[in-house]
Amino acid sequence: MPTPEPISPRSPRVTAARRLAKRNFRTKERLFIAEGPQAVREAVAHRGPTGEPTLVELFTTAEAAERHADIVAAARAEGARVHLAADTVLAEVSQTVTPQGLVGVCRFLDSPFESILAARPALVAVLAHVRDPGNAGTVLRCADAAGADAVVLTDASVDLYNPKSVRASVGSHFHLPVAVGVPVEQAVAGLKAAGVRVVAADGAGEDDLDDELDAGTMAGPTAWIFGNEAWGLPEETRALADAVVRVPIHGKAESLNLATAAAVCLYASARAQRAGRRA
Repeated sequence: MPTPEPISPRSPRVTAARRLAKRNFRTKERLFIAEGPQAVREAVAHRGPTGEPTLVELFTTAEAAERHADIVAAARAEGARVHLAADTVLAEVSQTVTPQGLVGVCRFLDSPFESILAARPALVAVLAHVRDPGNAGTVLRCADAAGADAVVLTDASVDLYNPKSVRASVGSHFHLPVAVGVPVEQAVAGLKAAGVRVVAADGAGEDDLDDELDAGTMAGPTAWIFGNEAWGLPEETRALADAVVRVPIHGKAESLNLATAAAVCLYASARAQRAGRRA
């Protein structure tokens, strides 16, 4: 395999990649940064809706290029520009204190909300008013692990391509359709029209998740709405849902954090749906 060309710290390519730390530049260029071997490997394997490669550029240290020669070769085979970068250059492009040697520049991944509805999803996570990028990425990862069909980020939620969100998803950004910037009212109305029951997750919910499972109401297509980390869901959002459900606390813990509650809810739905298909 040919050795990647060394890149200067003053290269316009380095400057352009560094600017992607800012949301306005990401939005303008419709590009974002994926860091580390897992995320870059998933980016190499992913293609957009028209078949275009998602990874467009790769910065790698000499050590990482040797250790992850398969990823570098695959990136080159997909047509990505591959640059050999000194540690100092990678630190400029990366958004982490200790970069893992591979940083990819990727095309945006988001899907039209209408295409998600047209696919008749059975399990959807809706992030409404979620402001912490790490939590958003972790919930996306939970949805991916639970086998959800899609994730929707409302217009009041954090940027899907925030570097912390991308890192927290550990590659799940590339695994399932995600719609962004959808008003919560539009999201709920669209999902209901598609035959999906919309359930708001809230610690003060009137209904108990255990009771819902016992009653068999979780076996059908379901969308879970998850709210802000600190104050949950506003009343107007709760009012849009078909039910407001709390995760029961059987021990002495005061509450569950957002990502943990999302994992419990999504896995509960996934199990109920599998059981329903077997019945």
